[in-house]
Parts: sequence; structure tokens; C-alpha cells
Amino acid sequence: MLSQFTHFNEEGRAKMVDVSRKPETVRTAIARSSIEVNDEIYGAIQNNKMKKGDVLAVAQVAGIMAAKKTWEIIPMCHPIPLKGIDLSFEWEKKSECYQLMITSKVKTKGNTGVEMEALTAASVCALTVYDMCKAVDKGMVIGPTYLIEKTGGVSSPDYYKQLNEQPTSDREE
Repeated sequence: MLSQFTHFNEEGRAKMVDVSRKPETVRTAIARSSIEVNDEIYGAIQNNKMKKGDVLAVAQVAGIMAAKKTWEIIPMCHPIPLKGIDLSFEWEKKSECYQLMITSKVKTKGNTGVEMEALTAASVCALTVYDMCKAVDKGMVIGPTYLIEKTGGVSSPDYYKQLNEQPTSDREE
């Protein structure tokens, strides 16, 4: 079983994968997370009335910082020179709440992918929104967080297109 995982050696001990022989290519990843908030929090964010400041601006900076620091907080991630990080926000009205959709796009030119950086950026954006709004309501719900697409390397982008931007738990088997 352990032989299927590249982050373990023959003795079952953790190792960082050697990517030095992989070709240097342009690699991208797009990930998404979300957070559901109540009407009061939605209104306060929209009108910049949260006591801690501009929630989306702070969350955006936190997401960028998180992408850059992913290798420091996720074991076995390589330090990657990121060439671009973009985070976008879109509100969706649900029946009993508002859902903030957070999309992160990360790009590099290197010999390993940036999926973890994109996932980390989107996740930390959602966590930052929670942190900045928890004084109003601790019932916010984060997630799902998932990879939408990656390009570069050997993975086929067609696989991610087939997901139709839905996490596994939402797809029919």
C-alpha cells in the first residue's frame, strides 16, 4: 500500500519527492472554497461595517500570503517560485444565507504543480472571513474546498474539466 504513495520510502518513512528530473513547464491550478454567512454578516461585509476592517481585502491578502507560504505549513510541499496568484469572490444568495464563493488561480514556471498553493489560498481566504466575522456569528460554514483544474506536467486537464467544477461529494457516481 505504501508503495503507491510517492511521499514514503521503502521503509514507510516520509520523504520529499525529488522533482529535479521533471521538465520545467508553465503550471497552473484553480481551486475553490466557500463560506456561508448570515444576512447580518453579508450586509456588514458589503457595507464595510465589520469592526476588524475590510473583510474581503484582508482575506485576499491572507490568501496570497498563504499561497506563498504553503511549503512552510504543508509537509513535503516544495518551495515554489510563484509567478501569479489571483483570488476572486462571488456572492450567491441561498435560501437561508449568503455563500461567498472564493476562487484562487495560481501560476508558476517550474517542475512541480501548484495545486496545494491554490487550495491553501482559497482555504485561508475562507478562514480569514470566519476570523473577521466570528464576533457576529460563529455559525458560519466553510467549504467545500476543492481543485477545479490544473495544467502543466503530466496530468490531463480533461479530467478536471469533467468535474464540471463540482467537488466529489456533489457528483453522481
